[in-house]
Amino acid sequence: MTTTKPPGRAGPLGLATAWSRAAAALHRALLRPVDIAWLAAFRALFGLTMCVSMARFIAYGWIDEFFVKPGFHFKYWGLAWVEPLSPAGMHALFWALAALALALALGFMFRVAAPLFVVGFTYLQVIDVTTYLNHYYLASLLGLLLAASPAHRAWSIDALLSRRSERSVSAAWLYLLRFQVGVVYTFAGLAKAHADWLLHAQPLRIWLGSRTDMPVLGPLFTHPWAAPLMSWAGFLFDTSIVWLLLCRRLRPFAYAAVILFHVVTRALFPIGMFPVIMVLSALVFFPPEWPRRLLSRLQARALPARDDAGAPRAITDEPALPPAAPPSRSLRAFGLTLGAAYCAVQLAMPLRFLAYGGNVRWHEQGMRFSWRVMVREKNGSVTFIVRSRQTGRTWHVSPREYLTRLQEREMAGQPDLILQLSHHIREDFERRGRGPVEVRADALVSLNGRRIARLIDPGVDLAAVSDGLGPAPYILPAPEGPPPHIRPL
Repeated sequence: MTTTKPPGRAGPLGLATAWSRAAAALHRALLRPVDIAWLAAFRALFGLTMCVSMARFIAYGWIDEFFVKPGFHFKYWGLAWVEPLSPAGMHALFWALAALALALALGFMFRVAAPLFVVGFTYLQVIDVTTYLNHYYLASLLGLLLAASPAHRAWSIDALLSRRSERSVSAAWLYLLRFQVGVVYTFAGLAKAHADWLLHAQPLRIWLGSRTDMPVLGPLFTHPWAAPLMSWAGFLFDTSIVWLLLCRRLRPFAYAAVILFHVVTRALFPIGMFPVIMVLSALVFFPPEWPRRLLSRLQARALPARDDAGAPRAITDEPALPPAAPPSRSLRAFGLTLGAAYCAVQLAMPLRFLAYGGNVRWHEQGMRFSWRVMVREKNGSVTFIVRSRQTGRTWHVSPREYLTRLQEREMAGQPDLILQLSHHIREDFERRGRGPVEVRADALVSLNGRRIARLIDPGVDLAAVSDGLGPAPYILPAPEGPPPHIRPL
């Protein structure tokens, strides 16, 4: 007599077998060869975009404004040792980065140019916290992924000089770039899932109110429905666009929406190269052979329909090339493990704000590197009260004595920067022989149109507080309730 094992009750051996089969299927999917054309095109477009970005810094005088003019630079935690180069060195660095970005686009000395560009560009970002922008962070990440990839093995000067060009690349690179772009959009959308954005259309209502003088669109912004409509449109776009791009039938319409969304965003708000980077990055959701198909269509239009004998002209693709020698099994395993670790970090960084609780748009802990794009408008002023411990004498110090206008505006709403400047003021007073001193901050801040509230506990001696990754007890709770004079929808 035979017995049948009840369905749905797999033993440990069966479960292990299922996991093994799933892992093997995932391994095959990741290592499946796909056309390398998408990666070569992305390399060229990204390199050209970053070359233009460096040229804008040179042409608009931003090098001096952001890196030379400030006498004090705000540091990232753990990177206080990073200092800017001399004025001549900073200008030379931007010219070098422009050249490296162009070399990256052309695929010339790629294994040298790409890592050097990533290191140099990332160095610029860590010189001063007040220059942080989400698209600078994204550019560093995309550059890092490109530098690690075989993006130079096709349609490049390196491939031309070596007389060897590859036609395929592991699908893992395609999935990794798609994952990175998907993380940006998804977390940008989730960051908008709060009452200020969805119910009160803030801070978009504030920003659109200052754009009413724009041609054509300006008068529309005066209507009460304009800000709520655009707030919900932005939320729905960010949270759904990745899934729409993954759908083959909807992809052309979704990419048209990407272009329209970022063109409108760029027209309304001065957010630099971010729209350009996102429009180009969304191309990774198209089939990997899209550049080759595009070139074939352009070639078909450029050539006559028939040859000299009157026969229809056939447009042939490039001949197949011998595949490159696959990496060793241990190297493949290391690469996949490294890729999985990278993905885990990209998921953890935007979610770390959950460890702090409260309103992240107020206390800012977990705000950076989390793709919280355009979700808060902060206006405030800070006065530092310095008191001598020996004589009891008190000074009221304005941040303008130490900061540029840009730095002061960024510092006013970010508690960790207020803490850093407090330490710098203490060191400055002690250097001038007025120490030891206590430093307190009278920080008054408005969040998304709310009435001004205190951001920092005025009773805390910030000079005695150490910065760190843990919750900051010197930050006061966020003001409760909706923005005043705004009726919920």
